[in-house]
Amino acid sequence: MWDLNRRQALAAALASGAFIPEGLQAMDDKTPVMAPAPYAAVAMQLAARSVERLTSRDAVTAQVKDHVAVITPQIRAATIFIQQYGGAPVKLAVLPEYLFTSYPGRISISDFANLAAFDVDGPEYDAIAAMAQQLGLFIAGNAYERDVHFPGIYFQASFVIDPAGNTVLRYRRLNSMFAPTPHDVWSKYLDIYGLDGVFPVARTAIGNLAAIASEEILYPEIARAHALRGAEIFVHSSSEIGSPLATPKAIAKRARAMENLAYVVSANTAGITASGLPAASADGNSLVADWKGNVLAESNSGETFTAFADIDLNALRTARRKPGMTNFLSRQRTALFAAAFAGETHQRADGLMKDKDFIVPDRDYFRRTSEEVIARLAQAGLI
Repeated sequence: MWDLNRRQALAAALASGAFIPEGLQAMDDKTPVMAPAPYAAVAMQLAARSVERLTSRDAVTAQVKDHVAVITPQIRAATIFIQQYGGAPVKLAVLPEYLFTSYPGRISISDFANLAAFDVDGPEYDAIAAMAQQLGLFIAGNAYERDVHFPGIYFQASFVIDPAGNTVLRYRRLNSMFAPTPHDVWSKYLDIYGLDGVFPVARTAIGNLAAIASEEILYPEIARAHALRGAEIFVHSSSEIGSPLATPKAIAKRARAMENLAYVVSANTAGITASGLPAASADGNSLVADWKGNVLAESNSGETFTAFADIDLNALRTARRKPGMTNFLSRQRTALFAAAFAGETHQRADGLMKDKDFIVPDRDYFRRTSEEVIARLAQAGLI
């Protein structure tokens, strides 16, 4: 098992860039900048369907399959229009956060895992993979899923499925206020999946893809960790309060794009149906931002495909190879921050580990943990 010193060493190594994959480290300025022709990406703003009123796993699976059947022709029609409108073929469609189940609410961790969390080889993912094949698209999305190594809990996962129906990326949310994350079972999770399973980057025919889940867009370290491993396009599935004002997430999307010289394709929900909340509580402002932080397209409210734009990887890769003040990635001095990030003053790893195994938390565990962190920071004079 990983003791404290080894976890600190891992954090320091990550901060210093030591875990950049070998293939990315080996690239030099003489390597040709190869990129696909510009193509379109679309953030599909669709209504999530809650499962909170369903009582069996079979009913959840049936609802998910029905939902996939509903959105497949919607995405197809959107891609046809987008290509007719702008001329570039659509190759990437990003779906909103927890589109097929909505969020767990106050359902217990274990009950929601048993009721609605997908299995990685389950029929729900099979249906989404079949949709990707049928549409001939890379489909990015987000769902709660179970892991056989961690029975009784779930993780929130962002995924990318390629046009052949293969899952080319599976990222599990690392910072969540009210749900288990790999960081809560860090030592066991690393033993099983290693760091490549924590910060995965999919090197695909449409660029190097990485996922950021929901409010993680507010945490620059997560985007930067992926960028240090080669990410060029952040697929961001979200369910957030839309507003004509500059919300924290709206600001963060542009910031993450600019500071990492990366595209952000962010799909918000068009509300949540079959829930106790008013339907349009999380609606609007899906967007595509380019590597300069410019918003190329943004949706209003309701179900729509209007957040679409061209992805020009040749321009991005050229910008990343230019020596200059605006090349923020190349100017990073990551080793400077290793010691600061290796500390244990903030949210600590392995909060759910006990006696070399993990515990299934109650819902109030997460609030208690947050209170403990705040008290610790106050006692240390840091806040």
